[in-house]
Amino acid sequence: MALGDAWKQLSWFYYQYLLVTSLYMLEPWEITIFNSLLITVAAMAVYTGYVFMPQHIMAILHYFEVVQ
Repeated sequence: MALGDAWKQLSWFYYQYLLVTSLYMLEPWEITIFNSLLITVAAMAVYTGYVFMPQHIMAILHYFEVVQ
């Protein structure tokens, strides 16, 4: 029963996502392309943050002399 409730909740979140982004009026192949682009951009943002944020944080800490 818990798996059914979780699936129902996930379906409701996906439906809300479709409504908020106005994807409900697109063809299925257009939704697939949009979701692929969205996932690609999000993955690139996470990767960039993972690679470059430590360098920037250390530079800021050195600038304010928090770390020597």
